[in-house]
Amino acid sequence: MRLLITGATGFVGKALCEVATDFGAHIRAASRQPFDFGAGIENSVIPDLGGIGNFSVSTPEALHNAVKDVDVVVHLAARVHVMQESESDAITAYRRVNVEGTLQLARAALAAGVNRFIYLSSIKVNGESTEHEHPFTADGVAKPEDPYGVSKLEAEQALIKLTQSTNMELVIIRPPLVYGPGVGANFAAMMRWLSYHLPLPLGSIQNRRSMVGLDNLTDLILRCCYHPAAAGQVFLVSDGHDVSVSELLRRITRLMELSNRLMPIPMPVIRLVASLLGKRAIAQRLCGSLQVDIEKTCRLLEWSPPVSLDAGLKKTVDWFLAK
Repeated sequence: MRLLITGATGFVGKALCEVATDFGAHIRAASRQPFDFGAGIENSVIPDLGGIGNFSVSTPEALHNAVKDVDVVVHLAARVHVMQESESDAITAYRRVNVEGTLQLARAALAAGVNRFIYLSSIKVNGESTEHEHPFTADGVAKPEDPYGVSKLEAEQALIKLTQSTNMELVIIRPPLVYGPGVGANFAAMMRWLSYHLPLPLGSIQNRRSMVGLDNLTDLILRCCYHPAAAGQVFLVSDGHDVSVSELLRRITRLMELSNRLMPIPMPVIRLVASLLGKRAIAQRLCGSLQVDIEKTCRLLEWSPPVSLDAGLKKTVDWFLAK
């Protein structure tokens, strides 16, 4: 199996290159600049793919070279979600990369006779939160609430339209929060705060959050590369074990071998203070629930998460402590 992996220098991309190589696939890893991925991995340079700007005028040749003689494209490159948006016109910036850039790659893949196109989307396509005992489902109504989620949904819709009545099979995967060795953003910040051993007012949060460990996500992506039932489907993915933010923090604290210093501040108080400070979105992430139903994924793909939540967290904490 010959794979093109875009966004190969990223958090998920590096891990997928390693897993796919171990699986025996031939890997062509795409990056914006030349990058040494190690023995056995071919580097393909595509200017601006997944970057801030649009595709340059020289990109069509680069795209042609990238998708040539490839069986499966795994498209990970994207303009990712950020809490503090710096662009004045965020939706245009997201669409330029996540929609227009994705379509250019997909058109090149279609022209080259690629068999399958796997698109890593986001659970934000479904929405920002779920009600108790009503998790998101792969075939539920999409309700994105921010520019990033809107751009991911528009990319999905454009890919479905493009690939209809063609021989190129489309697979869409929507992960929730991804953690694992090398994780950044809020998850890394959370581990840093815990390592400082400072009291945190998060001991009474009784929500339910789905997450997915890096090992589980890459395992699913690889399964989607070859499983016949993946074609034409949208899949949600998680560790299959939802936890509250409070319980997540306690588990990480134990793995760090620190004493618990979570203060039991009621959730309404946290939401009120966050709102007064202009941090309502952060409060929603901390206090709100977001659960996904992976029954369809497990049933159609004959798959189950190979790594437990605790094992995934331990691997992540061990990486963090060794830095």
